[in-house]
Formats: sequence, structure tokens, C-alpha cells
Amino acid sequence: MISKDDDVVIVSALRTPMCRSRKGALAEVPASTLLQTVLEGILRQTRVPGADIEDICVGNVLMPPSGFAAMRMAQIVSGIPDTTSLQVVNRQCASGLQACAAIANSVALEETKIGIGAGVESMSFHPMNKLKPIDVDWNSAWQNKTAMDCLLPMGVTSENVVKKYGLKRHVLDEFAALSHQKAGAAQASGKFDKEIVPVGTVRQDDGIRPSTTRAILSMLKPVFSQQGLTTAGNSSQTTDGAAAVLFMTRAEAKRRNLSILGVWRGYCTAGVPPSIMGIGPAIAIPKVLDQVGLTVSDIDVFEINEAFASQASWCIDELGLDKSKVNPNGGAIALGHPLGCTGARMVATLLQELKRRRTARYGVISMCVGSGMGAAAVLEVEPQSSL
Repeated sequence: MISKDDDVVIVSALRTPMCRSRKGALAEVPASTLLQTVLEGILRQTRVPGADIEDICVGNVLMPPSGFAAMRMAQIVSGIPDTTSLQVVNRQCASGLQACAAIANSVALEETKIGIGAGVESMSFHPMNKLKPIDVDWNSAWQNKTAMDCLLPMGVTSENVVKKYGLKRHVLDEFAALSHQKAGAAQASGKFDKEIVPVGTVRQDDGIRPSTTRAILSMLKPVFSQQGLTTAGNSSQTTDGAAAVLFMTRAEAKRRNLSILGVWRGYCTAGVPPSIMGIGPAIAIPKVLDQVGLTVSDIDVFEINEAFASQASWCIDELGLDKSKVNPNGGAIALGHPLGCTGARMVATLLQELKRRRTARYGVISMCVGSGMGAAAVLEVEPQSSL
């Protein structure tokens, strides 16, 4: 695509290590500290003064409303003053990507000159099984099956995809094992190093099991149905982590002599039936590609969130994607899925992978979204981190 001064560009994208909830190295670290860490990392890497950041949007799913104050406090402690505004967004599993889109759109509309899209989740401090029941008019909702399907556990929606499309257990376990093997190889070769900001002494993701195999995973029992295929081994891990992405226009990056990591080209969302919410990427990806005038064959790397091996593998097959282009460094089954963070984490991972490939140009990020949606974004990199 033609480079223009008003292009919305990314000059930094960083994340914390992704660590297992309750058992991992970040289990006792509050979400505010995770967010503070990546915000400090962005400022340190770019040397952009904190006061020059005009707005921050943070994706988060599980914290109570009082968590907003914790995020605002993390912002201020990180060195971004109270003159900078902050907002929080919740689009379930797409929250981190939605936060990036919110800032990118604001920059494009010249409402914001410099902003940060971020995501954070501590699934140790706020586990999904401790959520309070929702408040809803049950008299009206009970009569609408689609509305009631919004309450289905995500694992049940995975089993619905399995049944609807006739998926096989060995395929799901092979997909999951490959995610761990790819992530293990990436970690061992240092591929994640440039995108990670340490949290204290914690420097690496701790949920990766590179030695796992399909045979090992086949011994795990189904979690959501006795006859089901979805297990703890072929589902994403519950995880703690944070990520942040710094946006501005190309003209502003030139003025500050900052190298451009990537260009934000487009974003979209799409609705799907809540009972099979996992098919979201298969709907959102064609939609965003049409929006920006690209095709599947134009994309060099796809980062598709592995909420479950069932839905991720089905989406890849449905779209006819070259599997070598999908999640080349593993996905959420190995790295984990801190709900509000994942979308922003994927930005950091994708841009570093595109940069390593040198001749690569376009990447896509996509995920399914609880209650029945898909989200997708297109990013572009330029030769030699061009200005």
C-alpha cells in the first residue's frame, strides 16, 4: 500500500511474559503491576515523554468496575501523568485488539496525536469461576434461545463446533501438540525476547510444554461432556499477562525520528451465533480483507487465537489457509489466553515475526469472541522499519 504521512503507525509493541494463572510465576502479581510494567517499557524503549501520550485504552474482561481505578493508578505510577486520559473496553477475548483499534481510529481522526492501546488480565486474581451471576430480565430472555446461548460456557460452544462440523479428537490433539512444539522452538531460539518486558525476575512464558505429543494429550479426559473432544490439553490456558502498543501518525513518527514497527491498515468485527462463537475468525477475516482490498493469498502471517483447537483448526480449514503461515510461533494453547490482553499481545508477536521474515509484508490477527463474535485486524510492515 502507498505510504502516507497520515498513516496510523505502531512504533512500539511490548508484552509481559504470559504465565499460568494460579500456578505460574505471575500468580501473585496484580493486574495493575502488569499494566504498569508494559507502559514503562513503552516509554523506556521509545523515549517518548509520558506527558506526550494523550489517551490510553485498556482491554480487560474480568476485573470488577473498581479495577478502573487500579489501571488509572498504574498509568500514573508508570510515568504517564494525570493529564493523560484513560478508558477501559470489554469485548471479551478481543478486548486487547479492540483497545488498539480504538486508539488507532482516534489517531486517524486526529482526535489523538499519540496514544496507547493495551490489554491486561490477571486470571489468578480474578478467575472465571468466581464471576457473579449476570443481572438480566429472565422473563424475556428465557423465551429467546439465541439470547440464552450467550450464557453457554465457552467449552460447550467448542463441543458444539465439534458436533456441527464432525471434528476428530486426534486432529485436535495434534493441533494442540504442534502449538506447544512451535512455541517451544520459538522460545528456545529467542524469538520472543524482543517483545517481552520482564516483570521483576520473570522473563519467559511458563505455560509452554515443548515435549508434549498427540499421544500424551490423547490420555486427557474431556472436560465439558463425557463424549466430548475438548480437553484441558487442546484448549487455551488461563493466564496472567499484559501488553501495550504505541500509536501515532507516520508524520509524527518522522518528526520524532522513531522507527516504524508496523502500519495499522484495518479492523472489523462480525457477529455469529453464540452457540458456535468459535467460528468468528472465519467470518471476520474475509470481512477485514475485503475492507482493505487484500486477499488471503496476500497475507504472509496469520495470528489466530487458539481459544480451542476445535474452532481454530476449523477456521483455518474453512478459510483454506496455508498452515505454515498460521501461528508460526505457537498460539494460546501453548502461550496462554489472558482474555483482555491477548489481542494486544498478538500485535507484538505478529510484528516481530513479520520483521524477522524481511520479505513479508502483511499480517492478520483474529479471534473468536464470547457470546458470538469475531474480530480481525490487518497490519503491514515496511522494509528496514522504514519511516
